[in-house]
Amino acid sequence: MWFYLVTLVGLYHLLRWYRERQVVSHLQDKYVFITGCDSGFGNLLARQLDRRGMRVLAACLTEKGAEQLRNKTSDRLETVILDVTKTESIMAATQWVKERVGDRGLWGLVNNAGVLQPFAYIEWYRPEDYMPIFQVNLIGLTQVTISMLFLVKKARGRIVNVSSALGRVALFGGFYSCSKYGVEAFSDVLR
Repeated sequence: MWFYLVTLVGLYHLLRWYRERQVVSHLQDKYVFITGCDSGFGNLLARQLDRRGMRVLAACLTEKGAEQLRNKTSDRLETVILDVTKTESIMAATQWVKERVGDRGLWGLVNNAGVLQPFAYIEWYRPEDYMPIFQVNLIGLTQVTISMLFLVKKARGRIVNVSSALGRVALFGGFYSCSKYGVEAFSDVLR
């Protein structure tokens, strides 16, 4: 039994060593588009990738959020106003990204924009309460992905869809869980 345990631990460390040695080269030539950069995880990711030298294209919902992000980053980071619930806004942002990346394509697409409603009993919700959750968390994410997919394919890039543990286990969360289950399913379909 000890032999198997030592072998398993050894294989784990060998795999970890191998994964740590894989480094992405030429980060300064790679473009990443991130939605939901006004605050939270999207804002933090945009600032960290900018510090590492990547060319970050950050989508913010408000001009105030975009200005605050620009003040905390280098000149490499560029911002665009994007409302993922509006098809026209998504098409304009896609054109803006296409102009920036040119023939290189988009190395990374991070779908981070999302909303969370207060938790309540399902029967208390009205359609005007839960439809915005689906519009942002699921439909907006799919529209952004589909509109940018040709740019990601051109660069042989990656797509990261930010979901939630409530997208796999619906203990509570109401329609938020439903929208995140959809994100998980869409990600599986893309894969």
